[in-house]
Amino acid sequence: MKPTDAVDLDHAFKVLDSFQIEIPSWGFANTGTRFGKYLQAAAASTLEEKFADAAEVNRLTGVTPTLALHVLWDLPRGEADLPALKDLEGQYGIKSGSINPNLFQDQEYKYGSLCNPSAVVRGQALAHMLNSVEIAKAVDSRDISLWVADGSNYPGTQSMRKRIGWLEEALHIVHEHLGPNQRLLVEYKPFEPAFYHTDIADWGMSTHFAKKAGPKARVLVDTGHHYQGQNIEQIVAWLLHTDMLGGFHFNDRRYADDDLTLGSIDPYQIFRIFHEIHAAATDGLKLDIAFMVDQSHNLKGKIEAVVQTVMAAQELYLKAALVDRERLAQLQQSCELVAAEELFRGTFWMDVRPMIAAWRETHGLPANPLEALRASGYVERISKERGKRASALSNYA
Repeated sequence: MKPTDAVDLDHAFKVLDSFQIEIPSWGFANTGTRFGKYLQAAAASTLEEKFADAAEVNRLTGVTPTLALHVLWDLPRGEADLPALKDLEGQYGIKSGSINPNLFQDQEYKYGSLCNPSAVVRGQALAHMLNSVEIAKAVDSRDISLWVADGSNYPGTQSMRKRIGWLEEALHIVHEHLGPNQRLLVEYKPFEPAFYHTDIADWGMSTHFAKKAGPKARVLVDTGHHYQGQNIEQIVAWLLHTDMLGGFHFNDRRYADDDLTLGSIDPYQIFRIFHEIHAAATDGLKLDIAFMVDQSHNLKGKIEAVVQTVMAAQELYLKAALVDRERLAQLQQSCELVAAEELFRGTFWMDVRPMIAAWRETHGLPANPLEALRASGYVERISKERGKRASALSNYA
């Protein structure tokens, strides 16, 4: 199969037409590590600046029409911020995407949020979840993306079973408040910030809580939330097989939850994940999967990092779609191991960038979005504008 064949190009164009990926508002803001925050002159500090940056990424790539929002970071006044939010959607042509509650920031959550031993704190956390659902309804956002930092650091300090029950109850209540077309996506993470036990530590726990919540709940896979060497694509295969896969938070990592840009460390892993998704579609499974980015661009330029991520996602998604699955199935069935692996690896090594560049040109997009961003002067302009404002505010303070 040659990628230059007309039939392959037609297929590639259809695959690319079907692909969209959601980018996060916090990807444009100043971020850092446990040891400090690293400031960039071009970083967005207001919701309008985040929408402006998201619109620039979509103008260049054409596949990022929605912006994930973090309730307390982007909408600190809750529903009172909705009129301004809707104005920004209209102004920049970007829709609000998944709504992300914040159950880890307040001091009250020191010992947990929905799993806190205090019924008062659990009630506060539940109220925030329900408010997030209402915000999502108001902006016609389908997915409420839930990650809880709850857990404990020392043996014997918490009842793990009681916390299971409290979380089951809370998620069921949240599910009952979902709109007809809304979903609750339940994320998991093995450790951090809790180091002895985490209340939703793996995909099995996440699946359990999603099923207990109700039929509109699914599992959210963050590619950085796994132990070293874990076979994430096998987890994806299980979730596809059991109809429990709701979406992804894509990023990359070297050690733990590093939140590095997608494909920067192990692009083959993302290819393998996308292959499982394409294979499930080929087998006739009905899929409804949200592709979302969750990264922290501490050192790379914010907008450059997002554009680079989107380009990598398109390349890996297309590569996985071009696997000759009919031939691969034959080789798997006859246990021709080397031939099967070489077919698989060969598709991964295929250079699909010319096909994607051709697709972009047919859609009126720059053939190379990253180069177009550099040539546009956008980053330089906002660096001057935002840098001056940040400096003025610093002097005023």
